[in-house]
This record gives sequence, C-alpha cells and structure tokens, in this order.
Amino acid sequence: MIFFWLKEAIKLIGRAKSSFFLSLFSISISVFLIIASLISIQISNEFQQSLKRNVNINIFLKDSITVRETELLRLQLESKKYINTINYISKDEAAKNFIKETGEDFRKQLDYNPLPSSFQVTLNDKYVEKDSLNKIINSLSQLTGVDDVVFQQEFVYGVLSQIDKVRKYIFVITAILFFIAIYIIYSTIKLIIKSKYEELETMKLVGAKLSTIKMPIVLNGIIIGLLAGIISLAVFYSLFYYFGNLIELRRFFNFNGGLYIVVALLIGPVIGSLVSLISLRKITLKI
Repeated sequence: MIFFWLKEAIKLIGRAKSSFFLSLFSISISVFLIIASLISIQISNEFQQSLKRNVNINIFLKDSITVRETELLRLQLESKKYINTINYISKDEAAKNFIKETGEDFRKQLDYNPLPSSFQVTLNDKYVEKDSLNKIINSLSQLTGVDDVVFQQEFVYGVLSQIDKVRKYIFVITAILFFIAIYIIYSTIKLIIKSKYEELETMKLVGAKLSTIKMPIVLNGIIIGLLAGIISLAVFYSLFYYFGNLIELRRFFNFNGGLYIVVALLIGPVIGSLVSLISLRKITLKI
C-alpha cells in the first residue's frame, strides 16, 4: 500500500507541474527564512554575549588613597560575584597609556601626574542589564577610596537595545513571510485537489478507503517539503560560505551546520504534510 501511495504521489508531480514548482518554491522560501532567522538570532545572541563579556568599568581612585586601602579595595572587588576580572592601573601606568594613546606628554608642562590610579573591571555577562548595571555602579561608587565610576553607558545600552529590536523585527518579518508562504502552499494544494475532483469522486464510487485518497496527496506534500529543504540548504550554504569568507562571518559565531541540516530536512516535510492535511480535512467518503 505504501508503494501505491508513493507511486500516486509521484504521479501528482507529473500531472501538476506548475503547481508542483509553485509549492516547491514557496516551501523553499519558508525553510530558507526559518534557517536565516535562526542564524540571525544566534549571531545577535553571540554578539550580545561578547559585548556583555567585554563591558569595562573604570573605578577611579582618590589621590589620597593609601597602598593598604587599595589592597583592601581590591579584596572587596574580588568578593563581588558580579565582577569577572580585575586589573589595577597605577598612576604611572595611566600616564604611559595616555601618552601612548594621544601622543602627547603632559609631563613636559606639568611637574605632577594628574591622572588617578584605577581598577578596570569586567562583569559576568548575566549582570550586564540596565537595571543591574545601575545598581552595580551605585554600589561601586560608595566603596571607600573610590572617586568616580565610569563606563560607556550610552553605547552599551544603545547597542543592547538595538540588538533586541533587530531580533523582534526578524521574528515579525519571518512570521509574516512564513504565513504568506503557507497560504500559497495551501492554495496550490487546493488547486491540485480541484483538478483531481472527478478522479476522487470515482475512487469513492469504487469503494476506495479515505487513506487511499488522502495519503498520496500528503506524501506529495512531504516529498515537495523534503526537496524544498534540500534546495534551501544548498542555497543557504552557497550564500553562507561565499559571504562568510567575504566578511569573515564565521569569526563572529560558532556555526552548527548539523543543527541547520536537521532543521531544514524536518521543517520542509512537516510544512508540506501539515498543509496537505489541512487542505484535505473536508474530503470525506460521502458522495
């Protein structure tokens, strides 16, 4: 029976070539969009995590702070669970860094070093959220010996906000295009059923089972979905490796090729079979 269903499903492709290619194109677009959305979300997540891991907070110390007080402050910072790394920058190191970055030696005009010593800390990424950062800055500002706490607040908040917005747009656009593609597939399968109306009525008259009538169309949808998955994968990999090498995209995230192959080869047949079943729901053995 399975071979009969499969044979009939393949016949459907030959009978409705235009509908077949339209369905194939629609499902290929849908699968490609899903893969592209997953990739975009993964890239945005990894970029966001990378940004969070590299948020530097500069804790500038008072000029009057003693060596002992500096060591006590370091111990306090090390005890904070939200701090990942700590780097102490002395006044001399701060002066050297300033001269290296600006090319200007203020020591020629001044007989003292106006730059403060500081601790440069990075945070655990799970604490790099707007509310958490505000609390952390306030907490660090109140420590003994601290003169000022500075970090790129507007830049960090701005980038994190933009990443969240982009992610939402990706979901919305993909969902809209996905449902458009589903509608096209649904309409195409309805056309196939309409073109086979007389044949289906004849099968009912000779006592064919409902599964014999429906399963070839469902299998047809699965076959189209599988082909669409393969096509979308081929297009995606071609584009990814071309543009990936061009802009060194693979440096930004860990590409899990196996995951996307499985997704593509499952999503296509699932879409094809589900839309076919929905399209066939009104077909009964009633004459």
